[in-house]
Amino acid sequence: MKKDIHPDYHTIKIVMTDGSEYMTRSTWGKEGDTMNLDIDPKTHPAWTGGSTQLLDRGGRLSRFNSRFGGLSFGKK
Repeated sequence: MKKDIHPDYHTIKIVMTDGSEYMTRSTWGKEGDTMNLDIDPKTHPAWTGGSTQLLDRGGRLSRFNSRFGGLSFGKK
């Protein structure tokens, strides 16, 4: 097997949108880094049945709606 071709697999901390956190292993970041999630299974409409609103982080959602909000995509 070739040496030094595999990424470093280490422990990181994941912080969910509600503040809960857990430790997992990942190739993301460095050992001990913290990943803060903007969208997770507790807030994403695909997992919540569409009842939760997405938060507008940095104006991206409102910018999207202003550009494409008038399109109907087959609605009658």
